[in-house]
Amino acid sequence: MRSNLLATLTGLTLAALLLPTAWALDEEAQAAKEKGMRLYNAHQRSLTTPYLEQAAEAGDVEAMYYLGEVNRLRHMGMNQAALEWYHQAAQHGDPHAMLRLFDGGACELGDVCPENGDDWPQEALELTLPKAEAGDAEAMAELYDIYYYVKEPDEDEAMKWLRRAAEAGHVESMNLLGEIARNDEEDYSNDTERLEAAEVWFRKAAAGGYAPSMNNLASVLNHLDQPEESWEWITKASEAGHINGRRWLAACNIEPDWEELTLCNSSTDPEPAKGWAILLAIHEEVPGTSSERSLRVYRDSVTQEQREEGERMKDEWLNLEPPLSYFPKKFGP
Repeated sequence: MRSNLLATLTGLTLAALLLPTAWALDEEAQAAKEKGMRLYNAHQRSLTTPYLEQAAEAGDVEAMYYLGEVNRLRHMGMNQAALEWYHQAAQHGDPHAMLRLFDGGACELGDVCPENGDDWPQEALELTLPKAEAGDAEAMAELYDIYYYVKEPDEDEAMKWLRRAAEAGHVESMNLLGEIARNDEEDYSNDTERLEAAEVWFRKAAAGGYAPSMNNLASVLNHLDQPEESWEWITKASEAGHINGRRWLAACNIEPDWEELTLCNSSTDPEPAKGWAILLAIHEEVPGTSSERSLRVYRDSVTQEQREEGERMKDEWLNLEPPLSYFPKKFGP
């Protein structure tokens, strides 16, 4: 495997001269990218490749990066295809692709290095820092990851830029600050303090339309014993396409009195047939072991008549806009 990677990566150095510059996609390529990203966000990654390849070959840098992610995740680690796509994205300036190349040892294994050195994280920093200093909120957020990868990682500098990104309106950064606060057992003396600190950031991002923060805010409010507002936000998360919000909507319509489902305490009058219809729609739109398990778990809580009514109602919940998504982070594990 190591020798194969070496041969592939060495070949990439020559291929770099032939890469097109990134440009705006035509209508067909844009539609392919949207289809590919919809599948990717729904964890249907085995189906994404032909769509993302069409966009990547038309010059879309984001599609190049996500093709790297698809191949890395499907193979539970770096492979030749992943490294090749990350390299193409890095040549077009994607800093996260540069960090993935560093993780994969591209420079060490195949002499696929930045043009002016051998340090991909430093290249990412030098590319991104001027953009962040010029006010680019996305670049500010990227610096959070980059500062953990440079030769002398700087957590304080990383957090400074994450906060600046959040203050500049970057909702993903707001959400991350909320997650950091929620898990911070050093700076907060008890669970209530952590949850209240997290609530501030989740609420800001949720107000900005970010579905993961709507879902997180609902959870925090539920733990803070505010079930009415918690239900409002889980409903909004469902409407924004968050799959967890949609699952809660189904569960609370089928089993609102389960002791474990305290979030359902403020839900409207339960409609088991509606809950079953939602579960069927989820399973058709985002098939997998999770949706299969939900159908098994709740089947005995719904009568035959309710299941039949749910079948008739299913299309009302199928392929809504925005589509169902797990909202995976761009630079996740």
